[in-house]
Amino acid sequence: MPEMPDPVVPQLDAEAVKARNKRNLWLGLALAGFVLLVMVMTFIRLNTAAGVSERM
Repeated sequence: MPEMPDPVVPQLDAEAVKARNKRNLWLGLALAGFVLLVMVMTFIRLNTAAGVSERM
């Protein structure tokens, strides 16, 4: 099996690193907000037992 050459890693300047960090922060906040929304909706459904009585 032939050896693969080492991939070339681009060097980012300070502005690109700052933009990447900002983008990652917003993506993380969006993901955390979505997880929180799903948790709250699940908690509400479990506490109100929505849909359980109709199925039984």
